[in-house]
Amino acid sequence: MENQRALRIALVGDQDPHITAHRAIPIALERVGRQTGLDIHFQWLATDLIIDDTALNAFDGIWCVPGSPYRNEDGALRAIRFAREQRRPFLGTCGGFQHALLEYARNVMGWTDAAHGETSPDAERALLTPLSCALIETFDSLQFDADSLIAKAYGRQTAFEGYHCRFGVNPDFERDLLNQRLHAVARDSAGDLRAVELRDHPFFVATLFQPERAALEGRVPPLVNAFAQACARSMA
Repeated sequence: MENQRALRIALVGDQDPHITAHRAIPIALERVGRQTGLDIHFQWLATDLIIDDTALNAFDGIWCVPGSPYRNEDGALRAIRFAREQRRPFLGTCGGFQHALLEYARNVMGWTDAAHGETSPDAERALLTPLSCALIETFDSLQFDADSLIAKAYGRQTAFEGYHCRFGVNPDFERDLLNQRLHAVARDSAGDLRAVELRDHPFFVATLFQPERAALEGRVPPLVNAFAQACARSMA
């Protein structure tokens, strides 16, 4: 596939070579580029350097990556809000999933007191709370909503993916959070929420699991491929 210019993707997060997902993401994007012919360029954007939208405008898509707590929560939330409001393709994985929900709760639902339990454990509205069983280097099956972007990306309604996280959505707020715009598109074997999408956005997908890890096993991650394709369409 030919493009007039390279595809530019922002990796929002604080790069750390010790984080498995951070090692996997560049490989995943490289594999997608080889498979599709897309000329994909990416740039890490540290959260404490995102102080306004200027740095975000140059990118065709935004990926909020694992590795929370971020050095600057507000920087991550600003990038997510930018992608949501400007309709830029967005992918959030692990910490990116958690903060996508936090941004939506605060700026769409009007829950200004919504907080992440990792950094504000005593908050009255802790939207993200410790999982009953931490998902550290574990794998589990997933069931996708048939009409979801995720199901279309995988070409099926089931998958088996890996995790490295300790926090998920607080069940006390899940029902109200998942309204007509934001909806659940994946649940695990226990029925717990593992991915969401925005209905009124070209591509806004957030997963608690880390699909990028497939690249470390020599595979092209289907969801990363779908994200890159959405970014390419946004350039047209």
